[in-house]
Amino acid sequence: MPFKSFTDYLLLEKNYSALTVKAYQNDLENFSEFIKSEYDSNSIIKVNYSQIRSWIVSLVENGLSNRSINRKISALNTYYKFLLKVGDITSNPLSKHKALKTSKKIQVPFSEAEVETVLNDLNFGDDFESVRNKLIIEIFYSTGIRRIELVELKVSSIDLHNKTLKVLGKRNKERIVPLLNSVVQTTIQYLKLRSELECISNDDSLFLTKKGLKIYETLVYRIINDYFSLASSKVKKSPHILRHSFATHLLNQGASLNAVKELLGHSSLAATQVYTHNSIAELKKVHVNAHPRSKK
Repeated sequence: MPFKSFTDYLLLEKNYSALTVKAYQNDLENFSEFIKSEYDSNSIIKVNYSQIRSWIVSLVENGLSNRSINRKISALNTYYKFLLKVGDITSNPLSKHKALKTSKKIQVPFSEAEVETVLNDLNFGDDFESVRNKLIIEIFYSTGIRRIELVELKVSSIDLHNKTLKVLGKRNKERIVPLLNSVVQTTIQYLKLRSELECISNDDSLFLTKKGLKIYETLVYRIINDYFSLASSKVKKSPHILRHSFATHLLNQGASLNAVKELLGHSSLAATQVYTHNSIAELKKVHVNAHPRSKK
């Protein structure tokens, strides 16, 4: 397999997820094809920056966004850093490359009222799929976990006695997240219905389809989009927006940035600070209403 030593390095030493490694491999293969067709070369080890620039130009011309191009270049840069590490090259052709400018997208979270409408006012029903869907929404909103983290949850991930959830995050980093009483109750109801499924082909996975198969990411996205379409007019209705809402609402209620960072599984505060945008608006209201000089 091309780039096997590199992909093994990412999986075994850097603890990258299988999905990320596959994406990196695809980007490298695409670049290899470009170099072969444009420069009649079978190796991307002996390339210069101008050749990489030609690839970037071709990506732009094919309509890729700057964000997507930056991701591809990041994969290539990681590969060249690996080659430097193992001594296959003496200099990185991307050492002086500057990322393309991207516009910062402001993620608009659901309001607390919109979430409450979904969880309290919509009739979920008491069949397997309805209870499963409600639990998925409750876990997203009460823990802030990522979509892939939810898909990969095991039955053993939930500790009903201690009301905690064990989450395996990026780079195989494990964290323990507390569960609300309401989530524990829905979990008990769901596990009973899950055990009554006629055929379970995946005993370990927490969330299953009605056919007993492990749930998948597109289905999770569809569940969130379908339910929140009934309560919100926001353009984007996804698991990530629910994660964003979790963080924003906690900050609005006075939670510390450090506490939210730990709950989200971020490695640095910088990653968490993106969620402070909306809470600043809330702080302004408090400031205006509470400051002694605001009436002057």
